[in-house]
Formats: sequence, structure tokens, C-alpha cells
Amino acid sequence: MQDSEATACREAWTYPGARAPDRQRRIDAGGVSLAVHEWGEPDAPPVLLVHGALDFARTFDTFAPLLADAGLRVVSYDQRGHGDSDHADLYSWLADVRDLLAVADSIDRAPLPAIGHSKGGALLVHAVQALPHRFTRFAAIDGLPFRSPAKDGAVRVGKSPLTLPAVARWLDSRREGSARERRPGTLRELATRRARMNPRLDHEWLCYIASHGARRDADGWRWKLDPMIGVGGFGPMRAHWMTDRLPGFPIPMLAIFGSEKEPMGWDATADDLMPYFPPDTEVHRMRDVGHFIHIEQPRETAQRILEFLRA
Repeated sequence: MQDSEATACREAWTYPGARAPDRQRRIDAGGVSLAVHEWGEPDAPPVLLVHGALDFARTFDTFAPLLADAGLRVVSYDQRGHGDSDHADLYSWLADVRDLLAVADSIDRAPLPAIGHSKGGALLVHAVQALPHRFTRFAAIDGLPFRSPAKDGAVRVGKSPLTLPAVARWLDSRREGSARERRPGTLRELATRRARMNPRLDHEWLCYIASHGARRDADGWRWKLDPMIGVGGFGPMRAHWMTDRLPGFPIPMLAIFGSEKEPMGWDATADDLMPYFPPDTEVHRMRDVGHFIHIEQPRETAQRILEFLRA
């Protein structure tokens, strides 16, 4: 790495308002080691914070400290195949839900409130609906499931109907995946690639998260994200099964929505989901923000969630 790039990397490792976790630990989730990160005093009231797909816990570095400074112990983790957690042989929705519950089990106080962004919110919807006694309040940051276009009972591999050729293609992708690698580059190159999915986010912020979400190899930096993440699988889980149960959601819920579309976004809008919300759901629309609400507007997001958690 050239001196100028090394200097740029050092600058990217600090970002205004960003703070590293106060503690890090690991837990075992069915043979997969998960990296757990905590902000705040160890004896403070805990809150579980779950990131979205293709992210990792350190993307909360400007948001989680605001909750911690308000007196909470913020517990987040890298999902399997993401960040510093182990890569797995297979990925599935139910495995992610079990991992989430394993992290909740590792927190010494229950039930507890939870916050989820994007996929993390949808995972929490599933977990709360299945085990409502484990949670007290739930805040979704642009992360609620919506009705899938797949018909009831349809089983698919990615977006294809379940046929023998489709299964064969999926198995071939799994077999070839063992030799797959993410493309190397400088940290700024990784940030530039990420900007194609996150065009609203500050480039220096993207450099900052690259410096924590990538590893340095002999030929450059690579995202730690497992290259197999995103390869389709098959199974019985359907988002609309959770959406259809939202009218009976068992605990208080805050739903925060952005207003601007972006490539790495979420399709469900407040208007889409209003017919499914229980009457006591708090719905908060934020103007001029995209999918990563807690990164674009961390203070306003934290304040709104703190008010909800204290209610």
C-alpha cells in the first residue's frame, strides 16, 4: 500500500461521531462463532440491535453510542457470514433467527427491547411473533417484511420455481462457491463500490466502515462478507406470513420509514403496511432520508427510539 493510501486509511478510521464498541466478545450459535459488540456500561439496561443484510455491527458506530450515552447497554452482533463472525456452510432465514435468539440468550436480562434495521427488523418481527415473552418493545428502522409475490405454498430457489434443473443450478453455485473470492482493492476503492448501493452516504463514512468491514490481504483489501451471501436458497419461509400476522403483533412497535429510494433499499413503505399495523403502532416518517436512516440522521433516529423505549 502506498503512503498516501495508508494516510487516507488512517483518516478514515476516525469519523465524526463514530465510536468503537466498548466491549467485544464471541458466542457459539450451533457451531458458528458470532462476534458480539457492546456499547455502554455493562450493568445498564440492555437493548438488542440487529443490522441488515450485507452490513455488520460496526455500521452502528455513530448510532449505538447515542443510545449508550442515554444510559443503555447496546448489544449488537455480526450475522453469520458478515463482519467478524464465522462463515457458514449454508445460510437460511431460520438459521439467522436462531442466531439472533442465541445472542439474546447471552444477554443477562430478559425480556428486553430490540431494534432492527432492514433485514434485522424483519428477523426481529419473526422472533417476536414466535416468542413474544422474550421481548418488551420493538423499533423497526425501515425494516418490516411485506407480502411476497410468491403464491401460498410456492417453493422457490431464489426467484425460480423449485424444479430439478433449478436445484441443480443452486447446488452448482454452492460447489463453485468454495473457490469464490471478493475482489481486492484499496479502502477507497471498496468505499466507491459500496457507494453504488449507498449513493446517499458520505464517502468518508464509507471509507470508515470499509476500514472495519474489510481485511487486508497481500493483494489488497477485501470485504469480510462471505462471497456466498446473496446466493439463493430454497425453503418454506415467506415474508407475507409475517405481514399477515402484524395485526396481532404482541408487543408495542415503532415503525420508522425513510422517504428516498436507493439501490440497497427496502420495498415496503408506510402506506403499504398501514392496513396491517395494530392500532397502537407508532409510525414515524422521516423526510429526505433513504434506507440508512440511522446513518443519515443518527441523532433524530436515536431520540425518537429513546422516547419510544421510555414510554
